Amino acid sequence: MGGGAWLRTMFDGTGAMDAKRLTVGVITGPHGVRGAVKVKSFTEDPLALFAYAPLCHGGTGDVLRLKRLGEAKGLSIVTIDGVRDRNAAEAMKGVEIQIERSALPEPRAEGEDEDVFYHADLIGLPVFDRAGTEIGKVAALHDFGAGDVLDVAVLGGGRQLMPFTREVVPVVDVAARRVVIDPPAEVEVPEQAEAGEGEA
Repeated sequence: MGGGAWLRTMFDGTGAMDAKRLTVGVITGPHGVRGAVKVKSFTEDPLALFAYAPLCHGGTGDVLRLKRLGEAKGLSIVTIDGVRDRNAAEAMKGVEIQIERSALPEPRAEGEDEDVFYHADLIGLPVFDRAGTEIGKVAALHDFGAGDVLDVAVLGGGRQLMPFTREVVPVVDVAARRVVIDPPAEVEVPEQAEAGEGEA
């Protein structure tokens, strides 16, 4: 999979993940006194979270059976089987709601000049420069409001942020586990040999 117009499909950069599960939401706290909770969705369409099954507790892996009651201040109001009072709901605060990666359809481009990726599939991919030298690994993708930003954990320490655009990130090959960057001068990744300069 090569260059293209990068399209953010499902997840923002905040969703945590492991090799098999992805975080699609988080319980932010209780709502009322009868065990309902507030849920922040990480899916592009907030309601899409409830279309997936099974949904799992991010800590224990237990299946969560959710029923959406409505919305308040941009958050879904949800009941969870087995959570019957405010104390139990309070104990769920901060729990991540996860799905199996295999539950997601393969991303599909809408045009020939597009490549579409799930953010989670990019985390951990080695990052190379145009010369083929490994720079680091993809640590995260962020959306600060002006487009996606690639966060690279640079070999030898430090982080480097750069726009996740076709010009700056011309190659993303998920199957081959390879990302190639061509950053502009103002975000040029320093050579690893320079990392220790000035430390004497």
